[in-house]
Order: sequence, then C-alpha cells, then structure tokens
Amino acid sequence: MLRRFRVAPALWLSVLLAGCAVLETGPSREDLAKIEHIVVIYAENRSFDNLYGLFPRANGISNATTESITQLDRDGRPLPYLPPVWKKGKPDPAFPTRLPNAPFRIDAPPVNMPLSEPTEDLVHLFYAHQEQIAGGRNNMFAALSSGLVMGHYDGSKLRMWEWAREYVLADNFFQAAFGGSFLNHQWLICACTPLNPSAPAASRSRLDENGRVRRREHIASALDGPLWFLEGEYSPDGYAVNGAQPPYQPSDIRPPAGGDARYADSARHPLPPQAAKTIGDALSAKNISWAWYAGAWNAALADGMQPSGRHEVIYAARSGSPNFQPHHQPFNYYARFAPGSTDRARHLKDGEEFFEAIDKGTLPQVAFYKPAGHLNQHPGYTDVLSGDEHVAELLERIRKSPLWPKTAIIITYDENGGFWDHAAPPKGDRWGPGTRIPTIVVSPWAKKGHIDSTLYDTTSILKFITRRFGLEPLPGVRPNMGDLTNAFDFSRQSLH
Repeated sequence: MLRRFRVAPALWLSVLLAGCAVLETGPSREDLAKIEHIVVIYAENRSFDNLYGLFPRANGISNATTESITQLDRDGRPLPYLPPVWKKGKPDPAFPTRLPNAPFRIDAPPVNMPLSEPTEDLVHLFYAHQEQIAGGRNNMFAALSSGLVMGHYDGSKLRMWEWAREYVLADNFFQAAFGGSFLNHQWLICACTPLNPSAPAASRSRLDENGRVRRREHIASALDGPLWFLEGEYSPDGYAVNGAQPPYQPSDIRPPAGGDARYADSARHPLPPQAAKTIGDALSAKNISWAWYAGAWNAALADGMQPSGRHEVIYAARSGSPNFQPHHQPFNYYARFAPGSTDRARHLKDGEEFFEAIDKGTLPQVAFYKPAGHLNQHPGYTDVLSGDEHVAELLERIRKSPLWPKTAIIITYDENGGFWDHAAPPKGDRWGPGTRIPTIVVSPWAKKGHIDSTLYDTTSILKFITRRFGLEPLPGVRPNMGDLTNAFDFSRQSLH
C-alpha cells in the first residue's frame, strides 16, 4: 500500500507547504494594518452573567447546569436558600431574606434595585476566588461571600448592550488572574505577578495544610454570618496578589516626612518598583506611540503629594470626589515610570487628555483608558448605569472623530467583582484564568452583530496588540488563548 501511493519528494514538499497555508488562520498583516489605533477601555468588577447573562444568543444563564447554579454551604451540602446579603456584617434590609438558591434579578421583584443604585461590594480575593470556582463547578460563590453573588441584571436597556448588539460580544473571555483588580491590571500590561521578596510577614496570606486561605474565625454555615479571610497583600512566598500600594504618588501611602513628595513612604512598605517587561516596553522598543490615560490622574497626583490629612481624591468615595484608585494604575508600579522620568511624562496621562486626543484625532497608536472610580462600575462605591453611559458616550465620541475608520476599541472588565458566572474557567497556571467577564469589540472592521465564542483571557489583548504591531511577545501571555482577530472581518470593500 505504501509503495502504491509513493509520492515524489518535490510533490511532498508542495503538499506540506499547502498544508501550512491552510493552517495559517486569521487576517493578514496587510489587513491588520488597516487598524492604526487600538483603544482599551478597562471597567470594573462584573462577571459576564451579572451584566450579559440575558443577552440574546450568548452563552448566558439559561445554559447554566444545575450543579453550577446550586450553591453549596461551607460543609459541601446544598444551601436551602441563599445566604443574606451582608452589609457591615448584618443582613442588608434592601434584600429579602431566604432568596431561592438560584440566580436572581437585582433589578426586578422582589429586590427592585435599579441599575443606578450601587450594591454592596463582594469578596473577590486571590485565594478565596479559587475556592469559589471549586474546580470549575462554580458552586461555592455564595458560601464564601453572600447571596448577592447570584444577582444579575437585565441589561437590555443599557447603552453598551446596543453597542454589543451592533458589533462583537465575546462570551468566552476570562479574567487573566484569580482575585481582584490589582493583579488583573498587572496581567493586562505585563502578563505577570509582581514579586516582593521582602514583603512583611504580616502582609502575607495565611494558608492551611490544604493550601486554602485561613479564616479569622469558624462560622460553620454561610447562613450564620460572613467569613473574614486572613488574606494579605502577598502570597506566602512574596508575590503581590491583593492590592499592594504603588511606590510613587498617587498612592494611599503618604510621602515620607521631609522627603520627596512624589514618592510613597518606603517605611510603610509599598510594593518596591518593579522591573518586569510590560507591553509599554515592547511598544516603545518598536517606536509605537502609546499612553495610559487615567481619569482624575492629575487631581490624584496633587492629592497624593500632600504631606498629611484626609485624602480628597484618592480612595475618596464621598459625593463629588472622582474616587481615584491607585491600585488601578499598573504602570505606576514600575521603575521605568518613576517620578521625573521621560517615560512617565510621555506615557502616563490624565483622562482629559484622552478626550482631547479623540476630538483632535491625535490619539497614540495604542491607548489604555481607565475611568475614575465614580465611573468604573465597581460595586460598593458606584453603580452600573453611570459607568455604562460614560463608556457609551466615549464610543460615540470616537465614532464621530477622524479616528473612527482606522480604530479598534476593546471594552472589558478587570475581574468579576465576586459575582457568580456559570462558565468554568479553562485550566491555566498558578495565577489563573479566573471567572468569565464581559468584553465588547467595536470597530468599523469588527464583525456585525456577532457573538464571538473563541477562548480568550485578558492576555488576549496583549496578543492582539503584539500581532498588530509586530512586537516581541511577553513571556507570560498564555499560548492557548486567542488573539481577538476572530472578532474582525476585513473582507468588506467599504466601511458603510
């Protein structure tokens, strides 16, 4: 049989080359070059099911299994009903007690809380999150937090739903790292976890013999009270996983007494300046223009450099404050962007400069935009509606600008904020991926009315930027994740 089908070597070579051509997928370099600007808008703390679980044709709540819906108590038995929604350790009167053990609408009876009203915050810590995921069963979310984890919205009246209907909604996109905002911002820019070998012992998480984070006290049932976890800023071996403060202002740590006001007081143990390679380094190496724009950056800088007193901008959730969040500014942790450096002045900018650059058509080739706290949709200190309207207005602003025909915009969330999602995260590494989050791709080159179910995580954004501009890949980017090019269609001859 082998002799009968023997093929000449030259023909074998041509077959192999043809096979390679077939295996080569996605848009060509020439097609990708039609995208001259990539904009990443990074919102806060929402799982896919929390905001888009009712989105038509998407992998939503109706596809959830009984196993993932049925939340277990801390002893592994099904809860008879959901735990209370805890508020300062007591049941929140805004929510009924004994809600059924199932997903429920926050904005419908019996709760009737509108999208314009903030809910309580939820547990979203590095080690606790892994326990909540429970090997992909997703049935320990309520036991380790509160009944609110199973809440979701009908987002059909949100303006961002309209953009998702018109362009691309990715329904298989996962946060890159377990836990909260700090670590996922780091994975957005470097696909890495910062390290501090000298982290104080008091700041390191305490784990039991099974690798689970210890509890401050034993409360047997989720129906009897919330848990308080002994999770610190760091892992036991010194990796920063839970909200370490930056070494430079703006920081929650005031400047050193009599020292340089641009720095955080090192005696209070901010994360030491990091040196890992970031996407900013890769872009700069190829002379690709880029910037990280942060809402209220300039105001927070001034606030952080005050020698003492109450912060008026940094972590200030009071009415009228933009509520700037220092741990949402990842480049401010890196030595390359230290105060006084050329790179800091060139690449770390205020949100107002982002709006001006859109209007003038002078946006850099890659732009990251982080809304200030009062507009980022984070539970606890802001609501869904105001941030949704803010992002929708930004998209309209770009669509009306000279940038529109040559721009791709990625709108996503840093992490799930503690909210349940039914989709099992893919197997990864020590750091993640974590829970599924919403992601929308908007561009004149994006597919129209498309649900993209390609497997993605936050590092897919880095992959997309790397592929478009021919950058050196960052070592931590996960090889099994897509690069977002499946969201685009470059075959159209016009952009009408």
